[in-house]
Amino acid sequence: MFVVDTNVLVYAADESAQEHARCRALVEGWRRRNGAWYVTWGICYEFLRVVTHPRVMRHPWTVADGARYLAALQAAPGFSILVPTDRHAVVLADVIAEVPGLSGNILHDTHTAVLMREHGIRRICTRDTDFHRFTFLDPIDPITAEP
Repeated sequence: MFVVDTNVLVYAADESAQEHARCRALVEGWRRRNGAWYVTWGICYEFLRVVTHPRVMRHPWTVADGARYLAALQAAPGFSILVPTDRHAVVLADVIAEVPGLSGNILHDTHTAVLMREHGIRRICTRDTDFHRFTFLDPIDPITAEP
């Protein structure tokens, strides 16, 4: 049981990325398995923002292409999207109290971390080292370690 971060999905989708082959193989493997793996709606929207951005992608996708990619993920047997529970505000308050210096761009990752804690998920497959700030998570870099 783990969360897949935006960057892994982007690398899996971007054929020009150095990390493409490894991330695509991982995503394709996860799509075929029954074991639980997750994203958040924030990760979905961030994926769409990145793959459609002409200054980020050498060959930007259309929003429709990105939505089709996400729909293919949603069709996988073990895939689910984490959503807030009625405990969300309490868990957020706990994380704010525990993790010093939360501000700016890290708040997007904070939302993911809070959702993960709410649902009892520790492992996140990501290349984003900011997730190491959340001591209750276990970030796994898919390029240097086996998720």
